[in-house]
Amino acid sequence: MKKIVSIILSAVLLSSLLLAGCRPSPSPAPPVPVSGEGVLNLYGVDPLTLDPAVSGEMISHEYIMQLFSGLVRLDDNLEPAPDIAQSWRVSEDGRTYIFYLRDDVRFHDGRQVKADDVKYSWERACNPATGSQTAASYLGDIVGVREVLAGEAAEISGVRVIDDYTLEVTIDAPKSYFLAKMTYPTAFVVDSNNVASGGEWWRHPNGTGPFRLKQWQERNSLVLERNELYYDKPAEVNSVVFQLYGGVPMNLYEMGQIDVAGVSMYYIDKVTDERGPFLQDLRISPELSFFYIGFNTAKPPFDDENIRRAFSHAVNRDKLASLVFRDMVQPADGILPPGMPGYNEDLVGLEYDMEQARELISNSKYGDVSNLPPITITTSGRGGLVSSDLEAIIYEWQQNLGVDVKVRQLEPERFLYHLDDEVDEMYSFGWIADYPHPQDFLDILFRSGAENNHGGYSNPEVDALLDRANVELDGDLSLALYQQAEQMLVSDATCLPLWFGQNYILVKPYVSGYELNPMGIAVFDSVSVEPH
Repeated sequence: MKKIVSIILSAVLLSSLLLAGCRPSPSPAPPVPVSGEGVLNLYGVDPLTLDPAVSGEMISHEYIMQLFSGLVRLDDNLEPAPDIAQSWRVSEDGRTYIFYLRDDVRFHDGRQVKADDVKYSWERACNPATGSQTAASYLGDIVGVREVLAGEAAEISGVRVIDDYTLEVTIDAPKSYFLAKMTYPTAFVVDSNNVASGGEWWRHPNGTGPFRLKQWQERNSLVLERNELYYDKPAEVNSVVFQLYGGVPMNLYEMGQIDVAGVSMYYIDKVTDERGPFLQDLRISPELSFFYIGFNTAKPPFDDENIRRAFSHAVNRDKLASLVFRDMVQPADGILPPGMPGYNEDLVGLEYDMEQARELISNSKYGDVSNLPPITITTSGRGGLVSSDLEAIIYEWQQNLGVDVKVRQLEPERFLYHLDDEVDEMYSFGWIADYPHPQDFLDILFRSGAENNHGGYSNPEVDALLDRANVELDGDLSLALYQQAEQMLVSDATCLPLWFGQNYILVKPYVSGYELNPMGIAVFDSVSVEPH
């Protein structure tokens, strides 16, 4: 999920959350939250878009996952499960999927969803005019998608409507993660009439999800209401009210104005105090996320592997995780987070080692740090406020290497969707899983020419390993190939791995069923709110 991180994170999620919590309240002030049974009050920020084909970050996904749906969803065990498609059949060679759609799925306006709607949605996502930055990554396995993306065809040749409720999809090779990819918003179904209404049609979305958009006042509030036409079990809450930029989430939670709040490192001591009122509300859960510093291998000095490795060896991640994050994150040696299939406990990372760092600089084509060109790191944010973790990393480079690194901050919208046009010598980034498969990290982030390979890293040997791993039907062998690719990426210092994340949230006792999955997404249709 470019839920960054991912989209979540969509730059560096943790930093984004901290920045959001530090913003002053806008005018007009947010509405007083509705209290009582059936209303869930949350803190939020404005989505950047509600178009499933275009979105590529966590902020927008939080809303899109409630408003839209696709053929397949991930169940509680993160396995592909039926959604709009009630079942499917796969050919013996693993390349052809026959999806059998439910006949009771309707858009919010009551129109019935048919196989033509799925075909339309995917072809629209791949149409160059749509401007999707995710279609190639998440639909590109389907035969004919590349031709549509290139403007050489209007229809996807590998998608065939058999009848109103049967869809045939052919992919270019057998891939164990294909169904999981179909759970990403790019593959969600949109209403062609809704899109044809023109302009920013997505501000009035006619989706198929468990909730519909009732109200959206920018920088004030966004309200979702239960979709009474939903084809699955209706949501238990009547509505979900987001206070947009309404203050500091922790303060709002204390005052009873919101029912759930994320916990930052600034409040962890307060929350975990056994004498305080918050410990019983605290929930900690694993998250399949990865935060890192990307090196732009197309720009000096990081076109030199020795310099990339030196900068990696010069950061003490264990110390920073403890001092800056209060041990709320796990220092990362590699790319795949714990809990991800293929996670390698034996991976050899670039540990903190100043002697090695100095030797690498001496062996580089620059010979000494005094010969390095100016270095700037690109990050996401507003108002010039640099996150404390990035400040600490820059300080380590200054103290340990004698290198001053400047920071250039981009507005989140610019950073998330136009980073390739803006990236400096380094960039601060985060990624959270779209689906629990190593391909979602290694291939999507670091393959040569990949949409999210913002550092331009290219290694034919890595690409060849990924090619083999992606189509290998033996699960153990496939994971072994991914591990080889990961080790090569780490050894080449394509990036500086920083941390793996965890979810820390507070949930009021009268709220049940609220959970964040390892992808950082809450599904509100399973939440209930008791009278209080």
